[in-house]
Amino acid sequence: MSIEKIKEIIKNSNNIVFFGGAGVSTESNIPDFRSQTGLYTTKSGYSHPPEVMLSHSFFEENPEEFFRFYKEKMIYTNAKPNSAHYSLVKLEALGKLSSTITQNIDGLHQAAGSRNVIELHGSVYRNYCTSCGATYDLDYTLNSTTVIPKCEKCGGIVRPDVTLYEEALNNNVIVAAILAVKNADVLIVGGTSLVVYPAAGLINYYKGNKLILINKGSTSYDRITPYIIKDSIGPTLQYLVSSL
Repeated sequence: MSIEKIKEIIKNSNNIVFFGGAGVSTESNIPDFRSQTGLYTTKSGYSHPPEVMLSHSFFEENPEEFFRFYKEKMIYTNAKPNSAHYSLVKLEALGKLSSTITQNIDGLHQAAGSRNVIELHGSVYRNYCTSCGATYDLDYTLNSTTVIPKCEKCGGIVRPDVTLYEEALNNNVIVAAILAVKNADVLIVGGTSLVVYPAAGLINYYKGNKLILINKGSTSYDRITPYIIKDSIGPTLQYLVSSL
């Protein structure tokens, strides 16, 4: 399918939803999980693989090692939004993009200026005490004098408000994402191979016929839409919105 046809679809729609994955952030030099240079395939120097260290049970049993890994490998305070993030901001400002749904936890969509962002897996910028529920920002975690951040009110462990392996997604967030996808005229999916569930299953709620897939590699949903661009998400989105 011609990229110009996809450009025309975007131009003619005022109810677009974008659903993005790790590929949106890799162009800001944040590593993904499953590529050749991702966390799962490169040596981390830790005693367990990343998918184990980012699990709920590991957090409970080895909180100190969890936080060492988390602070070193999952937080990128120097990362800046890229052209994909800014292209979505433009679409939203034009009244064409109704929601941005992201699997990323880096807050770059908000840093770029996006307003209606649904964070499926939470954010490193939000933290809370596991005992009393008190909330803290990222600086509190990073500036902690101990490896394990402790609540200044009750002494409980302050953990990131992100979804770890073995944990369920926030139900309110899932409902919001489902409604956004259901009501979308155009659904753009970018920077994700659509292998992580339940997030990838959101596409099944889309009722329209304008599913646009932008990803360097193939996805399991390529067979159901003619609107496929196998390229980098940043330059592609920038081109698609360039004449709006």
